[in-house]
Amino acid sequence: MTFAIAIALALLLAIIAGLHAYWGRGGLWPAASEDELIATVIGNAQARRMPSPGLCLLVALAIVVTAIWPLLLIGTSGTAALRPLLLLGGFAIMAVFLLRGVAGFLPAWRRLHPLEPFASYDRRYYSPLCLLIAAGYAVLLLQGP
Repeated sequence: MTFAIAIALALLLAIIAGLHAYWGRGGLWPAASEDELIATVIGNAQARRMPSPGLCLLVALAIVVTAIWPLLLIGTSGTAALRPLLLLGGFAIMAVFLLRGVAGFLPAWRRLHPLEPFASYDRRYYSPLCLLIAAGYAVLLLQGP
C-alpha cells in the first residue's frame, strides 16, 4: 500500500512541477491569456503579471524535490543514517501541504485570493488536493519503510 501511495504522490507532484515549469517558460494553459491565467491559478486581484520565470522554475524545482521524497521514504532500508533526516523533511513537506490546504478554506485567504475562477477552483480542487497530498505523506511517515 505504501508503495502505491509513494508512486501516486511522486507522479502527481511531478505533473504539478511540470505545470509550474511550463508557466515559467511562458505557457498559458489552462488559460488563453496572462490575465486569465492569473485569475485561474493565482486569484490575487493585485497581481498584474505572472511570477517571474525564475520564480516559477524555482517552485517547480521545489515541487520536484517533494515528488522524489516519497520514493526516498519507502526506499531507505539500507540507509538508516539518513532516515531521521528523511523523516524530518517528510514532516516538513507534509506540514506545508497541510497548511496550504487548510489556508484555502480560511476567510483571510479568500480575501487575498478572491478572483474567479481561482476562488472556486481553490475550494473545490487546489486546497483539497493539498490536503490529500498531506494525507499521503502522513501515511508514508506513519507506516515506515
